[in-house]
Amino acid sequence: MTDAPLIWLLAGEASGDVLGARLMTAVRKQRPDIRFAGIGGPRMADAGLTSLFPMKELAVMGLVEILPRLRRLSRRLDEAVTQIEQLRPDLVVTIDSPGFALRLLRRIAPLGIPRVHYVAPQVWAWREHRVKKFPGLWDKLLVLLPFEEAFFKRHGLDARFVGHPVLQSEADTGDAARFRARHGLPPDARILILMPGSRRSEAPRLLPVFGAMLARLKTRLPHLVPVIPVSPVVADTVAKATEEWAVRPLIVTETADKHDAFAAAGAALTKSGTSTLELALAGVPMAVTYRVNPITAAIARRLIRVPHVAMVNLLAKKALVPELLQEDCRPDRLADIVVRLMTDPAMGALQKAGFAALLQGLRAPGGETPADAAATEILALLNQPFSKSAT
Repeated sequence: MTDAPLIWLLAGEASGDVLGARLMTAVRKQRPDIRFAGIGGPRMADAGLTSLFPMKELAVMGLVEILPRLRRLSRRLDEAVTQIEQLRPDLVVTIDSPGFALRLLRRIAPLGIPRVHYVAPQVWAWREHRVKKFPGLWDKLLVLLPFEEAFFKRHGLDARFVGHPVLQSEADTGDAARFRARHGLPPDARILILMPGSRRSEAPRLLPVFGAMLARLKTRLPHLVPVIPVSPVVADTVAKATEEWAVRPLIVTETADKHDAFAAAGAALTKSGTSTLELALAGVPMAVTYRVNPITAAIARRLIRVPHVAMVNLLAKKALVPELLQEDCRPDRLADIVVRLMTDPAMGALQKAGFAALLQGLRAPGGETPADAAATEILALLNQPFSKSAT
């Protein structure tokens, strides 16, 4: 039996898997003896984690979409709690996925194990009253957006801004010529990035609209080449959904290939979220679009308290990029905005200037990388004395 500290990690979706892998690497830089257990995806597996069960089973969102999965998710929650009870790790770190992660943190509270939640629930955007349920769920909250630290501290919660991980994504290091050469694209090809989402429940809602939009653009932008970067988790779903499209897309799953596509792109259509920050870092002019179950949308509209949905707009505090949501997520509207993005240099230049300004505010205090800053906070908690209670 080893005395090396054990950290139990949870990531429930592709973005959390990336964060988890970077965090594992950063923690080991400071403490090479650390061991890991928990739930993660392929990138965390590459970093040395053996996942309790496939992470893709947790990658679901939406108030209505989650209902058919509740029983299975409940069983998986029981399995996670049981493993933590058996292993008695020195620290538990949950990454994003608040629907599953916060339930897990509450269930394991009686064990007395220090708990960190990495990526704050976006209660500042909607259902702010939920913040009243957070005391006691974690010992430390690591947040990605600079305004979140003050928000949670106003509610009496210990929050630390550690910088946004998009700054480590290397989204701005792509090679346009390499992308064109790899995929045999001629110099006059006009590349459009389409990002329908990394979850199985997201992509099917946007893909039919994207396909119909491309049919409309066939004559308006005759040399258009759509590129869909997706996680391997949904690659097959996207391939099947696009088989009959009038303009067949390139589907890329490798991170380096995605970044090369960004460098070659003239514009992008993306769902809201971190993908907007990746595109901003790469300097790709964009519009944000999204469509969910109508019931989910109706409920969300009554609860949302922020003026914008796109992360870049929230950080810029203005409508820097167009948002076409729900009823506005239509093939004709999307086609019109793509033509503008592709043909109006002034629109692109205005966006790029705004991107550069907002990205400066996402840097971690002290000049560390976001992963190193997060690792420092986690290890500081690990080094504090505590007592694990019996079950």
